[in-house]
Amino acid sequence: MEWNLLIEQLARVAFDIVLWAIIIGTIIVIVMDNRNPVKTMAWILVLIFLPVVGLVFYFFFGRSQRHERIIGKKVYGHLLKKPMAEYLAQPTSPLPIAYQRLGLLFYNVNQSLPFDGNLVETYTSGYTLLPALLREMQGARQHIHIESYIFEDDAIGRLVRDVLIERSRAGIEVRVIYDDVGCWHVPTRFFEQMREAGIEVRSFLKVRFPHFTNKVNYRNHRKIIVIDGCTGFVGGMNLAERYVKGFPWGIWRDTHLMLKGKAVHGLQTAFLLDWYFVDRTLITSARYFPRLENVGTSQVQIVTSEPVGPWREIMQGLIMAMSGAKKYFYIQTPYFLPTESMLIAMQTAALSGVDVRLMLPQRADNRLTHLGSCSYLADVLQAGVKVYFYQKGFLHSKLMVTDDTLSTVGSTNIDFRSFEHNFEVNAFIYDTETALQMREIFLQDQRDCKQVFLKNWIKRPWYRKASESIIRLFSPLL
Repeated sequence: MEWNLLIEQLARVAFDIVLWAIIIGTIIVIVMDNRNPVKTMAWILVLIFLPVVGLVFYFFFGRSQRHERIIGKKVYGHLLKKPMAEYLAQPTSPLPIAYQRLGLLFYNVNQSLPFDGNLVETYTSGYTLLPALLREMQGARQHIHIESYIFEDDAIGRLVRDVLIERSRAGIEVRVIYDDVGCWHVPTRFFEQMREAGIEVRSFLKVRFPHFTNKVNYRNHRKIIVIDGCTGFVGGMNLAERYVKGFPWGIWRDTHLMLKGKAVHGLQTAFLLDWYFVDRTLITSARYFPRLENVGTSQVQIVTSEPVGPWREIMQGLIMAMSGAKKYFYIQTPYFLPTESMLIAMQTAALSGVDVRLMLPQRADNRLTHLGSCSYLADVLQAGVKVYFYQKGFLHSKLMVTDDTLSTVGSTNIDFRSFEHNFEVNAFIYDTETALQMREIFLQDQRDCKQVFLKNWIKRPWYRKASESIIRLFSPLL
């Protein structure tokens, strides 16, 4: 018995030594990675106070891939030939002087090109978006490309699937990319029915052992639809019933765009880059990039961001736009877990006299992220940012507009996940008419909001403040 007890104690000591050696080694790796100090400290706290759970979470969610590159420069070059030719062929139409540096930033870090002569139509609910989407898909003559974080096996998902099957059987090329984690609970049969009809369907970063740990945290959050290379959709809505019907407690308020014109080349390029990543097939035929005439007056730049490579493209652009704002900067986002640089940009703009307004949902679909979002509100309120809680339902819109000249809509939230972990896409629109429309959408939503005032906000219960502060410690990991 004494020997058994001694062996048991030695085994326990050996386990502790090995465990803490691994933890210390992991902490050294995290520190040497030179990532955001806030995120570094969050991981160190998790590893110290929840060592076993922390190790599991780190190997699943924590390892940085910023130093990697998933698409080679040669592939970029092949795909950019057609859009570049169209860009160079368009009449000289420079961006507004105030945004020429912003446009150059996007070109330098993202190879994105600004195209003029586009028509922009805005949709603020699934009820209005879905008929337009179905109409455009029914009218497809050559191809339909769909990329969606969620493609649900429900009434809306099945409706879209059936239209795609019908179009495929009519001889239209149909390609679909869905995110593997976003569609984890979708039955395999749902996608197999599309494949049986001739649709090419691929999952993005399939999460399977033994490669589970380096993929699960990097998700494709983009929503891109391209039809015949001349019509595109981009924004915040996925293909699921809740984006139309909402919740029992309120509507689903979102923003999505339909683009017609040369800017669709940017959406097509983004889709085909992702298609190359999931299928290793490089599609560059000219018929996917048809020559397009001007159909509107908007200049549009399609910008993507990825968790690999050295830059945080969309975040950097938003910070630059906010820093250049002269009169106002309005933001709608479902989650508000800003990086330090984004938070400082908001505070600086407000303190310099810019009318900065932030709109969040009163009630969110994720309680933890909502608590984390609330922990940042005192920081921006003290700087003079006006904060509004949308009360009519869940605000999922990712809309920003500034100075009646620049607006952006896409898939990007103001949080660490969108800026650092997700594959995202936004349309940046340099156009007064569109900006005024987006401003009116914001102000209309503001009528369904309750404004948050600092003097009242600081009076909320201590236990609520404590829970928010605890969640904030882990906000870089949410």
